[in-house]
Amino acid sequence: MVSNQTNGLTDTAFLPQVSVVVPIYNGEADIPYLISCLCVQTYPCDRVEYLLVDNASSDRTAEIVKVAGEDAKQQGLTIRYLNENRIQSSYAARNTGIRASSGEIIAFTDADCRPQPNWLCNLVQAFANPIVGVVGGAIIALPGTTLLEKYAERKKILSHQHAASHPFCPYAAGANLAIRRQTLQEVGLFRPYLTTGGDADICWRIQIQSSWRFYCADAAVVQHRHRSSLSELKKQFRRYGHSYKYLEELYGIVIFQNIWNGKNYSHSWTRWLIKELPRITVKIVAARASFLDLVITPIDLLAFQAESTGYQEAKLSKQAQQIEWL
Repeated sequence: MVSNQTNGLTDTAFLPQVSVVVPIYNGEADIPYLISCLCVQTYPCDRVEYLLVDNASSDRTAEIVKVAGEDAKQQGLTIRYLNENRIQSSYAARNTGIRASSGEIIAFTDADCRPQPNWLCNLVQAFANPIVGVVGGAIIALPGTTLLEKYAERKKILSHQHAASHPFCPYAAGANLAIRRQTLQEVGLFRPYLTTGGDADICWRIQIQSSWRFYCADAAVVQHRHRSSLSELKKQFRRYGHSYKYLEELYGIVIFQNIWNGKNYSHSWTRWLIKELPRITVKIVAARASFLDLVITPIDLLAFQAESTGYQEAKLSKQAQQIEWL
């Protein structure tokens, strides 16, 4: 259940000890940007630790994080390198970070995110309300230049509002999520062998199995990089399909209702060619539409096909149903 209570959310004296956990897999290109964002957080340095968990990377992730940790000491910051090489899963890496953490509040983001300076302050303030056990923040797109990045921004693919208004139960993506330690002690940690959908799962378990409330903190903002190639976009939607199937099996609900089939797919392409293509082309000539307007339907269809394929091929294993505990 979403909490609309705002008691204490502007209480600047509420400064619990916080641990920020970031799972990383081959993140050498993103880590410097992430760390620069962590170093300018407005939350007091002596009240936060940053735990960067290397999930069996094969690049320079370990070296970069360790050097950053030494440099951070000069600024009074705590950046710790941790390693999770047993299980290749961001959820297993998050669990490793949770176990090593000391904070009353545990916040999560990802290596390819850019938390804004007030991110942590705004995320944590929601916990001043004693009934709040889990908080989700806002995810907005980094400025994109490619066609597919602009497509993802237009479609609001990573928008936190989609998750926060889910018809079954609200949740937040792991890119911008915080959970009270006491809550995790009650309902358990992430499912370590789950490969996708684990952020929704842990938020749903908290709300279904306990009295803790979910809160959406719109002012707690991280920027996230969209996929820039068609192969990356299709892979992203295929994983979405996997997550829908896994969550359906875990909770006995129906999430994905319109499975792609060849007949509907062909009909949609024909409709685009005969009706949309001529109409939008005229608008482009008149400078009343862009090339993105022209191709948005074909990209929609390719994404939906990938999503449907992921859904149809996914099957939740018994191992992926396991929950780890503090």
